[in-house]
Amino acid sequence: MMRLIRFVLGKIILFFDALFRPRPLARPAAEQAKVDAQTNNLALYHFMACPFCVKVRRHMTRRNLNIELRDVKRDKKFDRELVEQGGSFQVPCLRIRGDDSSVRWLYESSDIIAYLDQRFP
Repeated sequence: MMRLIRFVLGKIILFFDALFRPRPLARPAAEQAKVDAQTNNLALYHFMACPFCVKVRRHMTRRNLNIELRDVKRDKKFDRELVEQGGSFQVPCLRIRGDDSSVRWLYESSDIIAYLDQRFP
């Protein structure tokens, strides 16, 4: 029964997300290319119908951030990466690769949004 409720709620969340999709921030082409280059080091591990993941993806859309999306339910490779490298099976999770090849895993939707706002003002 709980599985059915989650399925239905997930479909409702995805429907309203698609219906009320935010408009992306308009930037000059050169500035957008610079932002795109900076987002190459980021990947968001998520579930499509998770409300906290939707919150982060909507924020990314609003800010026009092209961050790689890794759906851990649809691809077991990403599932294993999240647990083995990130240390926890929790989404959303932002994987941040530094210029020195160090990797930081950031959990919690509000923390991810605060990080993106700080990094891409």
